[in-house]
Amino acid sequence: MPETHSTKDIHKDINCCTPAACSSLATVFTELQALMAHADPPTEHENPPVNPEQSRPRNWHRARARFLKGLFFFSGDMKVFGKWMEKQFFLLQLLDWVLRGAAQVMFVNNPLSGLIIFAGLILQNYWWALNGFVGTLFATISALILRQNRGAIASGLYGYNGILVGLLMAVFSNKGNWYWWLLLPNIFLSMMCPIVSSALASINSRWDLPVFTLPFNILVCLHIVATGHYNHHFPQVLIQPRTELPNITWAEIDVSRLFMSVPVGVGQVYGCDNPWTGGIFIISLFISSPITCAHAVLGSAVGMILGLALAAPFGDIYFGLWGYNCVLACIAIGGMFYALTWQVHLLAIACAFFCAYLSSAIANTMSTFGLPTCTWPFCLSALTFLLLTTGISAIFKLPLAKVTYPEKNLRYFWKLKKQEKIQMADKERIESEEEQKLEIMMNEKDQLRLKLERLEEKRGEGNASEDGDDEIYVKSHAAGVERQGTEDIRHNDLTEVTVAGEING
Repeated sequence: MPETHSTKDIHKDINCCTPAACSSLATVFTELQALMAHADPPTEHENPPVNPEQSRPRNWHRARARFLKGLFFFSGDMKVFGKWMEKQFFLLQLLDWVLRGAAQVMFVNNPLSGLIIFAGLILQNYWWALNGFVGTLFATISALILRQNRGAIASGLYGYNGILVGLLMAVFSNKGNWYWWLLLPNIFLSMMCPIVSSALASINSRWDLPVFTLPFNILVCLHIVATGHYNHHFPQVLIQPRTELPNITWAEIDVSRLFMSVPVGVGQVYGCDNPWTGGIFIISLFISSPITCAHAVLGSAVGMILGLALAAPFGDIYFGLWGYNCVLACIAIGGMFYALTWQVHLLAIACAFFCAYLSSAIANTMSTFGLPTCTWPFCLSALTFLLLTTGISAIFKLPLAKVTYPEKNLRYFWKLKKQEKIQMADKERIESEEEQKLEIMMNEKDQLRLKLERLEEKRGEGNASEDGDDEIYVKSHAAGVERQGTEDIRHNDLTEVTVAGEING
């Protein structure tokens, strides 16, 4: 065996070496024996035993991550699903756009929410649901024919006015259900929605404002005024102003119906008075955006409270007529076109109260002309609050191109705030560095100035000493000159005297 041979060689080397070397080799031999005794060390492939108590939190985190991933797929604007739809055939894409258009009435860009909304419409009335689908479909087709922005079409922004036109034409028709001729003006006016939307967008874009449901208001009022109640083909429901004081007895108020008016108010956005339909709409909103859902319920509750405060007939409150405009106004301001903060939340509530007042005023005015209120109060109140100017930094109006859904809008706002903080920190750092440089330069200038002053002082002292020497030299030179002058004068005098003596002699 090789192991036996190597052991004998080691023993032979130990016997043949010196005592000092023998001790060192013995130490090496002992270490080799220990290694040979454990010749098979544990490999990396062998996993240590896993504690089941440690694996439970890990499994829980994995399950939570999968759940959040699945929730993200169905919530918000379903962006992943939209990208997948871009590769599908046209009819499937068109169905996706129609469903998104149905949900965009509530500012929701989610086909699953649109499907649930259509389910609620079917629960309310089959005929109304059919008219709503036809209106959304032909409004979207009209936008495609006019070659409007493809991204806006895919988001359902050209379909939501169409579904409102189709629904409300069926609601206000005095011919009842399954009057098939009604589909003709429905199709025509729905196809007019993209034209009116594009025209209004060219005006509102100057102030970065959305069109909202103004095309629906214009076209439905146009149809009702053009036909009216007394019409052979398309008679409308008779709308008259109130002519007597309503009989309001607070003891007769039905609290259960009062609470049910909250989901009914949400359903009345689509002209539905069934509380179960309103509940289905609330679920569809919650799937896409819990913030939108909360503000929808809050807006309907505000409308109900203000209706009681203004002594409105209980029947109108139970019917949800005081709530639906407030629902849309509260959603629009509360996180959709403004980034949601507690200041914006209060602003949304204020907008809902203002919208309820405006609803009563417009309803009383338009009823004298036999016209419904539609969503005029919502459009006017929301546009008013979007034109607000304030110095509060927490009330931040999003650019129209960046508006998606409240949760994503809020993340965009936080990102901007973070960038502003980074920019401010960089600016402060740059300013501090510049101040330090200025201080260093000032110090250097001061030092140079002091050096120059010292040099000038030294020069001044040197010049003063030179001037003193010059003065001494001048004085001594002047004295020498004077002496020489006196000596010359004396010499001249002596010469004159000598000459005169010689002449006399």
